Amino acid sequence: MANPFVHIELTTDNPGKAKEFYGSLFSWGLEDMPMPNGVYTMVKAGDGPGGGMMGKPSPDVPTAWLPYVEVDSVDATVAKAKKSSAPRS
Repeated sequence: MANPFVHIELTTDNPGKAKEFYGSLFSWGLEDMPMPNGVYTMVKAGDGPGGGMMGKPSPDVPTAWLPYVEVDSVDATVAKAKKSSAPRS
């Protein structure tokens, strides 16, 4: 697999400002999708992974980018990580 990153997602206090900033900076296409608890903005990043932006669902959720990766097997990937020098928490 050449690029396992398949989706990136931003939770933020200010989705409008984030859309303005990242849309302009990276020339991303953005599409708002109404959801039961607000709006989810789909990120269309061209050749890169797609993603989304949304308001924080609660105050204790950090403002952060969350990358999603695709693997053929979660169990095999976890086993491989355990055999390597993966950090332990």
